[in-house]
Amino acid sequence: MTDKEKVFLDRINEYADKVLDGIDPQKTKVSFQLEKLKPVMEEIAAEEGVAVEDVFIRYMDLASERGVNVEKKFQSTMGNMNSYGDSMP
Repeated sequence: MTDKEKVFLDRINEYADKVLDGIDPQKTKVSFQLEKLKPVMEEIAAEEGVAVEDVFIRYMDLASERGVNVEKKFQSTMGNMNSYGDSMP
């Protein structure tokens, strides 16, 4: 992920933290969550001269990529912890 992509993703995530504060994402419809994010996505779309749908797609792709990277780091850490456990007396 490039620095520009990180800034893009962080901008939307920071906005989401404000407008979705206290909302349980597991119990809240995705359509409601997306409606709450629409203003920041419209703002970015206007700045970049692209469709809101393009911003949404890029956001979902980058959020998925970040999620995969976080999971890989977690699995790597867990693997390392298990390795240490095997060598302990």
